[in-house]
Amino acid sequence: MAFQILINVVIAFSWMFLKNQWAFPDFIIGYFWGLVILFLMRRFLPGRFYFERVLAAGRLFFLFLRELVLANVQVIRDILRPKLKIEPGIFAMPTELKSDWEITLLSLLITLTPGTLVMDISDDNKILYIHAMNIPDTDQAVAEIKNTFEKAIMEVTR
Repeated sequence: MAFQILINVVIAFSWMFLKNQWAFPDFIIGYFWGLVILFLMRRFLPGRFYFERVLAAGRLFFLFLRELVLANVQVIRDILRPKLKIEPGIFAMPTELKSDWEITLLSLLITLTPGTLVMDISDDNKILYIHAMNIPDTDQAVAEIKNTFEKAIMEVTR
């Protein structure tokens, strides 16, 4: 990935050199043409096309923002009810993530979402213990986390 970024920057500077214009918009245009060239030559370069990971990271960011807003609305709705109808609980969520970085990112995304908190991680890094403010169905909560955050993290890192 770093090799592809370096090639893209070299292409962008080459574009600026050939045009003899040293402005930021010219760098952006050269960077764009570098992306096109790298995309066309992606099967000759090692690894996955790096811009796919950049797009996946952007999708992960917007997924987190969406879940953050939805969780805030749900917490406000639960708190403002005349009768507090919540079912707090702790559940174990098995994870397919392997590296410490991936597990830490998943834990942070879960903890930053209102109403949930990662309490502990098993010694073998395969199970996360999560406290949720309102958890009527643990299987549904596990499936939601696996289908949103965990899947998006795997798209970025693998």
